[in-house]
Amino acid sequence: MPVSAAHVLMSADALGGVWPYTVDLAKGLGRSGFRVTVALMGPAPAPEIIAAAEAGTGARISITGLPLDWLADSAGSVTEAAEALARLAHEVAADLVHLHSPALAVAVFDVPVVAVCHSCVTTWWAACGSGPLPEDLAWRGALVARGCRTADALLAPTFAFAEATRAAYGLAEPPHVVRNGRRSSFHAAVGEPAQHAFTAGRLWDAGKNTALLDRVAARIRWPIRAAGPVEGPNGERLAAGHLRLLGRLDDAGIARELARRPVFVSLARYEPFGLAVLEAADAGCALVLSDIPTFRELWDGAALFVPPEEEAAASAIASLADEPGLRAALGAAARARASDYGVAAMVEGVSAVFRGLLAGQPARRLSEAAA
Repeated sequence: MPVSAAHVLMSADALGGVWPYTVDLAKGLGRSGFRVTVALMGPAPAPEIIAAAEAGTGARISITGLPLDWLADSAGSVTEAAEALARLAHEVAADLVHLHSPALAVAVFDVPVVAVCHSCVTTWWAACGSGPLPEDLAWRGALVARGCRTADALLAPTFAFAEATRAAYGLAEPPHVVRNGRRSSFHAAVGEPAQHAFTAGRLWDAGKNTALLDRVAARIRWPIRAAGPVEGPNGERLAAGHLRLLGRLDDAGIARELARRPVFVSLARYEPFGLAVLEAADAGCALVLSDIPTFRELWDGAALFVPPEEEAAASAIASLADEPGLRAALGAAARARASDYGVAAMVEGVSAVFRGLLAGQPARRLSEAAA
């Protein structure tokens, strides 16, 4: 069997950016000849979304009901979920497993395992918390550390986050970097851009720093529209008095918002990549971003960067409102940069890792995994 015809079992999380990443990657892998089964963990999206994803990717999507590592109530339940994935990989005769979290690599798989470092509690806490990891996060971080050491390959979407992961878990080497990508869905912009700012994402997540953006909205004449949930699965909640909340929008809804080319703002304190920023850039939106390492790596020269302060962020948005030429130039620069982060490059980067493992690098020995 050719390596490119291998069967890949991919785990997935439908609550955030892992889902569009999975859909785009599965479609690209299918076009490259791989067979893909997606093991969807945690809360599942609506049946019509699952059906559309299967039709669009050619992958089989299995709704497992297994708990997500970041929502699980104990280390044992994560380990059991990982073991269930290992059994599923055996049942479907997978040739390789692609995990959306290193925490799931703690089980013994009898095929090579690639784990993607999309985000993790340890690096999140380093950016958003203070002091030692709380007990409820510490055991999660310990599982990620174990998984990082047992996976056959680790991937990360940026060099900055790869290094943060290496430092957080004391790894000998950082994960291999494969940039995330998103399919382009916008044509050349026409007409005048919208006279407002926009943000999108998990608004409840402290890492997104949406509470600061809400305060910024009280200081500027432009409205700031915000798409995404304000309540998290563990009771987190954003109390916003100045943002114009749009609720959770589907892909078409987000596309309609971005097609108007508002100024896109993210004041995130923690963002390993930022698919929402990429989608906004692809639409030709001028970007105002927090000055964090991942954003600098991806968007330096194509965005306005601000420290996480009300006055600085408000001033940056106001400058784009007052200077349409600057806004147009930044929007064009963002769109040009977005072309560097396409799905084809992402699929080829991941496929190259798969080919290396399947063609020559043996899966780790069971005794090593057990140790």
